[in-house]
Amino acid sequence: MKSTKNTEKTTLHPRNLHRFGYNFELLTLNYPELGEFVFVNEHDIETIDFSNPTAVKALNNALLITNYDIQNWDIPADFLCPPIPGRADYIHYLADLLATTNNGVIPQGETVMGLDIGIGANCIYPILGNSIYGWSFVGTDIDENAIQNCKKILSHNPKLTEAISLQLQVNSRFIFKNIIAPEDRFTFTICNPPFHSSSEEATKSSLRKVNNLVPNTSKIIKPVLNFGGHNAELWCEGGELGFIKQMIFESAKYPMQCLWFTTLVSKQSNLNTIYKTLNNVAAIHKTIEMAQGQKISRIVAWTFMSEAQQKAWKF
Repeated sequence: MKSTKNTEKTTLHPRNLHRFGYNFELLTLNYPELGEFVFVNEHDIETIDFSNPTAVKALNNALLITNYDIQNWDIPADFLCPPIPGRADYIHYLADLLATTNNGVIPQGETVMGLDIGIGANCIYPILGNSIYGWSFVGTDIDENAIQNCKKILSHNPKLTEAISLQLQVNSRFIFKNIIAPEDRFTFTICNPPFHSSSEEATKSSLRKVNNLVPNTSKIIKPVLNFGGHNAELWCEGGELGFIKQMIFESAKYPMQCLWFTTLVSKQSNLNTIYKTLNNVAAIHKTIEMAQGQKISRIVAWTFMSEAQQKAWKF
């Protein structure tokens, strides 16, 4: 094999461990199963076929073992396989946001409590947040199978069991209701909302992604699993915009129980309506731009606390 040519990915956060690409020699040393998927492409660079869900899952395992000391990570075949560099970026930008209300210092340790809305089967945000900054998490989902798989991941990593708790959202109409109790106090919420408004729209998008990754081959007509995902992960009534508006309206009922509410927003066209909704509930908000390769995304963050209340928050 050729040695990996690590070109700096300047669009990733400066603290992102994956900014300089993948060291496949080290990754395959730590997770030998990855080796069968690594090849040298036409640019003389080691890589994998990112349209192959088994290869992507192997890469994730190697990255989690090598960079975050996470063992035996796995997800069922019909759940989303997250891109770890992009998920790590969200965590790093969140850390920067929290630092703005902590005298410029990133708060670390178990007293920083995050609420992951839609943890999925992969548990990736709590894993990364705890591994990088020592944060604690509550992870919620409407899918019992997702929660059970997260429990399995935690059972293989005892260091996570005290830091991450899981809660089933029993009513899919709600986001924070049934989850945030009167005594709860969260430093932040984190969410990667469903993008699409229907199963058909989600399927078309999955096929588009796969065919873009393999442009020189015959068009694929069935979605590949790592771009598949459960219904709750990919679509909901009203799509991304509907989900985020519901999240904003519900967040207004817990104004002093969370310092920063946040969510990814994939579709730029949704921003104006999101901002109007935030203004309607009198939330202070800001947008953090992110980019991974050609994909442009952003985090929208909002709070109901004044600047003085933010500064008084105890981390």
